[in-house]
Amino acid sequence: MDTAVIQNSESVMELHSGFHMSSSSSSSSSSSTTFTMTSTQLRKVSQNSKVVDEHSVVQHKTSAVVESFKLVEKSLEIPPGECVPVFEERPRPITAQEGDKASFKVKVSGMPEPTVTWKRESGKPLTEGANTYFDSINKRHVLKIKNLTLEDADVYQCIASNDHGDVIYSVSLIIAENPTMDFKKILRKRIAASKKEKPPTEEEMLRILSGADKKDYERICAEHGFTDFRGILKKLKEMKKKVDVEMVKVLKPLEDVTAKADSTVVFDTILELKDPNTRMIWLQDTVPLRIQYSLGKYEAKQLGTKHMLCISSVSLKDCGTYTLQVGDKTLSAKLTVIDEPLKFLSELKPMRVTERQTAMFEVRLSKKTDAPLVWKFGGKELKRNEKFDVSVSEDGLTYVLKVKDVRPTDTGDYTISIGDLTTTAPLFIERIPIKFVSHLKNIHAREKGKACLEAEMSTKDVYVKWLKDGRDITNDPRYVFLREGKRAEVIIEDCDLADSGEYAIVCTQDNDAKEYVSSANLTVDERFATVKSGMADVQCPTGSGAELCVVLNDEKVDGVWFKDGIVVSELSGVQVVKQGAVHKLIFSGIGTEHEGKYTFRAKGAESEAILTVADPPTIDPTTLEILSTEPVTVKAGQTATIKIPFSGKPVPKVTWYRDGIEVVEDGRTVVERAEDSTTLVLSKCVREDSGAVMLKLKSDCGSATASLQLLVVDRPKPPQGKVEFLERSGNCITLKWKPPRDDGGMQVTSYAIERRIAGKKSWFKVGEVDGNVTKFSDDKVQEGKAYQYRIRAVNTQGLSEPLETEDAYAGEPVEPPGMTSQPQITDVTKDMITVTWAPPAQDGGAPVLGYIVERRKKGGNMWVPVSKELIQDTKCTVDGLVEDMEYEFRVTGVNRAGQGIPSSVSNSVLAKDPIRAPGLVKNLHVKDSSNSSISLGWSPPEQGDKPSGYILEIRPEDAKEWSKCSKLPIAGISFTVNGLQERMKYFFRIRAVNEGGIGEPIELDQGVLAMPPPVPPRFDLQGKLKGQMVLRAGTALCLHVTFMGSPAPEITWMKDGIPTKGREVITKGTKHSQFLISSSQRSDSGTYRINLRNDYGEVHYDVNVRVADYPLPPENLCLVEEVPGTVTLHWDHTPDLENDEQTHYVILKRDTSTATWFTAAERVFSNKYTVTGLLPGRKYYFRVVARNNMGNSDPLDSKEPFSIAKEKDNFIMSVNEYTAKERSVKPAFILPLKDHAVRQGNDCTMSCAFVGTPTPQVTWYKGEVKISDSPRIWQTSSHGVCTLIIPSCGTKDSGEYTLLLENPLGEAKCKCNLVIFDKDDKSLLESLTEGSGKEKHII
Repeated sequence: MDTAVIQNSESVMELHSGFHMSSSSSSSSSSSTTFTMTSTQLRKVSQNSKVVDEHSVVQHKTSAVVESFKLVEKSLEIPPGECVPVFEERPRPITAQEGDKASFKVKVSGMPEPTVTWKRESGKPLTEGANTYFDSINKRHVLKIKNLTLEDADVYQCIASNDHGDVIYSVSLIIAENPTMDFKKILRKRIAASKKEKPPTEEEMLRILSGADKKDYERICAEHGFTDFRGILKKLKEMKKKVDVEMVKVLKPLEDVTAKADSTVVFDTILELKDPNTRMIWLQDTVPLRIQYSLGKYEAKQLGTKHMLCISSVSLKDCGTYTLQVGDKTLSAKLTVIDEPLKFLSELKPMRVTERQTAMFEVRLSKKTDAPLVWKFGGKELKRNEKFDVSVSEDGLTYVLKVKDVRPTDTGDYTISIGDLTTTAPLFIERIPIKFVSHLKNIHAREKGKACLEAEMSTKDVYVKWLKDGRDITNDPRYVFLREGKRAEVIIEDCDLADSGEYAIVCTQDNDAKEYVSSANLTVDERFATVKSGMADVQCPTGSGAELCVVLNDEKVDGVWFKDGIVVSELSGVQVVKQGAVHKLIFSGIGTEHEGKYTFRAKGAESEAILTVADPPTIDPTTLEILSTEPVTVKAGQTATIKIPFSGKPVPKVTWYRDGIEVVEDGRTVVERAEDSTTLVLSKCVREDSGAVMLKLKSDCGSATASLQLLVVDRPKPPQGKVEFLERSGNCITLKWKPPRDDGGMQVTSYAIERRIAGKKSWFKVGEVDGNVTKFSDDKVQEGKAYQYRIRAVNTQGLSEPLETEDAYAGEPVEPPGMTSQPQITDVTKDMITVTWAPPAQDGGAPVLGYIVERRKKGGNMWVPVSKELIQDTKCTVDGLVEDMEYEFRVTGVNRAGQGIPSSVSNSVLAKDPIRAPGLVKNLHVKDSSNSSISLGWSPPEQGDKPSGYILEIRPEDAKEWSKCSKLPIAGISFTVNGLQERMKYFFRIRAVNEGGIGEPIELDQGVLAMPPPVPPRFDLQGKLKGQMVLRAGTALCLHVTFMGSPAPEITWMKDGIPTKGREVITKGTKHSQFLISSSQRSDSGTYRINLRNDYGEVHYDVNVRVADYPLPPENLCLVEEVPGTVTLHWDHTPDLENDEQTHYVILKRDTSTATWFTAAERVFSNKYTVTGLLPGRKYYFRVVARNNMGNSDPLDSKEPFSIAKEKDNFIMSVNEYTAKERSVKPAFILPLKDHAVRQGNDCTMSCAFVGTPTPQVTWYKGEVKISDSPRIWQTSSHGVCTLIIPSCGTKDSGEYTLLLENPLGEAKCKCNLVIFDKDDKSLLESLTEGSGKEKHII
């Protein structure tokens, strides 16, 4: 739990987390006692001090100024509107003198209202002079203690409790002894103490009395036990007569002072007095100041040779001349007081009180005034009476107005006016809550009945508002509201189901924002009925009257008429009638708008009936006449739409007939039906749709029919039958045909005749005849040609499809010649090519007139004739060619019938001069070989044309036939033959080849073995494998080596000169090898060698492997305190220290108050170490850890904490002789603080030297926060040396530290910076030592 402790020092308030301690110090401390409570209590420090001076002996008892807060929660969940106790005004620590009185006041709030009790933390009961009571006016709980004694000093607790928690606020009461109360008792104690000592000699007594006042001579002699009082006085007078020097020397005179009113004024002078007991008298004008009886108004002080008169709260009355008379010297100075204008030191504060209580307004002035003060409310001046009480404090600065028995009419702004000064504050009241004497109650009412809800309040001065389901109904005319005195009620006549719900009465009052609510539920039960006589379905002709009737068994039940599910409201010609339990719906004239399903519904009853209009179907006679006289005509492919309107109720059944057969809807036929018409839609009409169409309408009231004719017109059908050729001669061809079977509904007007040459695609019109003529003669023909004819019939709708004939020849037929043979190429040069072919096997019935020779570029599509005239021979020379261009040729025969079929395309030919075959290949040789391949190389031939490739052949030693090494000629001048048998001898030969042919072969002189060339073994490391290897135990040891050698060398692995046999896995290949131990151990350390050997040499490679592991822990830790304040650690070495020179020790320490270990030393190689910098009175654990490059060993810890003895101070009390006062010295630093840089975890010690008399009070600050009382640090101040020790520094300890020295002559400050760094932060360490000119301590 966090507790706030408030330390008062020079009006500075500090808040700390946890529990803290503070104490007051005196000029001479004789003893101190510290009590430490449990973690839930405060630390408390008390000191007893004896102060001895030349005037009096006074004993003080002081204790820590303590203020703490504690909350103990009782409830896990607090309901809304309630809370734990809260201190609105907290008690404050009090310091008072013995015999005075003290009062602790608190103001507490909470819900439920808390109870307040007082007790002492020490457990002692409250004294008889303590009184607790509740101030009902100011709403405060008070603990008042009269006639304070030293036994009343304690920490007092105020405990506020309710159901949700206890809040404890603790404050201290410090009692200082009053020297004037029992001076004789103190004097007797001192005399009794002095009797035990040896009385002083006469010389010592003279020295003591020489600096004392005459009136104290007798008392001082009695204290020291000196009995010859008269003799010593006589000798003292004789001694003073011998001294004849100036008694008073003025070093600094008094100076005039000008000050503001209510401020403190100090007159000071510096005097050198021969006799310190010289009497001094201060006067204002000519009147001596009675300083002892001024109640703190005047105070005379002395600091060394400086003498001061302090005047507090000066006013105009204090103006004048102030004089100091000392010996034969008189010093004077004037005081001038500047009076400031009158003002309010505190404005009026808004007040909130409970109704019928007392409100108090208070204002304080900056000074007294004689001006009249006026209190006003609502613009009217207030006079003292039974309602208002006006008072003024004793000092005349505080004015109080009390408003008694506050009522709502007293709320508003209150104003106080003094001259031109005015301040205003409002008064608010908290009204007494309204209570319900009688709450609303839940009630039931029957539908159409009466309901009443009523409530009674505790007062009649309230405002009432009624709610239904949260909605304001206060002004709703449906409800009747009655109000009589404290009672209020609401009445609902003729209840409806909608009136069911939650009703609430909301009461409010003036100056009270809270609403007081009482609620209840009203339940309206439904009234149900049954049908005694229901309705029946009705059919009526248009214009007639009708009536629907329902009889219920309850006259109070209303019903509703519905037509097709919709309420009947404003339907023309309809009347709704209710006659008791009879409900009627009367129709004056039935129309189509009245048709439908009628329903009567009442609660618990329902009846239905259907009303329909019945009229026979009819068709307009004019429509029937038009349909019978004029047919409906439509073109083929178009849509025929026949729509016939009709009338009739109910809608009659519609049936369409075509040629006496009922029409069935399909993809082309759709029948559309409406209430007053029907439509027959025929899409994509055809000739077959023509005919008689009839419509038939039928209902229960009658029937009707309508008939019409449908005509679909189209193009005629094609002429009929096979065309007859009446004549086929070389000059004329005569045709005959039959008319079309269907003329499309329109007369055929003519026939169109077209022809084309057989085998052609284009038709040409050759003639046209009338529609009644079916014969045609064509006299424009050529003998021997075949023709094809087609005939079309024509009407107004267009042409029919054609009637085509077979091929007809004009006389005997002649065909084009057949296909010639494939052209052959004989002579080729770069300029011309000779082409030959054979004549076609068939001439087509007529001799061949010649040939057409065509050419094209290879891959092209366009054929070009080589001559304009027909070529009569079967051989042709083609010139005009492009060199290095490839050509293709074809030939076509021609007779009088035309061109025949082209021949097949010739082989492509390149237009260039002939190419010579290449010569012999040069310099065939072996480039490389392996166990399965042989690489060969050669040079191109020097004779013949350039080769396009090479044919390489191979023959094994045991074979006689040569075989090609590749399917295609080799393009380059080298080739590798693969797939050979190891160590088999092979023979090779090669020939060059081009388009001109294949050259002669050339063979190797001797066979070649399939094996690589001999190479001695050697390693191919490339930096991957190092000669030294260090790895952690448990990891894999992997040595991978690559090498080369032919033949493949033999591989041997050895460790320390012995072939390996154990946990390793060795992989061997022709060019690599691997040595693997999956989990290494320390025993695997050593020199590993791989040895390679073949017929041509031997080689090896060594690798030094060291397997490292965490060191073993040291043993047998012993702790010895050889030097006070230090601890020496002894232990046995770890076995790893001998085998690893990097192994060392790390020393750690831990305060028992923390769980964090901090490093005390690193890189310790011996088995002994002394730890310093330990704080007295604390307990420590120690730890030793062995460390190497792999890490740390298991720790070796001390089993028991080691205690550092605390230095014991010998308490010696001695009474010094009375001597002249030492010269006072203002605090100053002889050796200031220095900046420190401390590694994290180490202790930091700051020291400095100072001077100052009286001994200054020492206070330490970190930043702006006082840390002198922090339990985490340790500080000392002795013999002018002040030391601050911060144990186990962390990063939060970095910052600026300030030391403050204070005594009555002044103060002195000294600052330093503390930087906490990590052990690896070298850059920061360098910057600390080099970047600053100030000296730093680095720890």
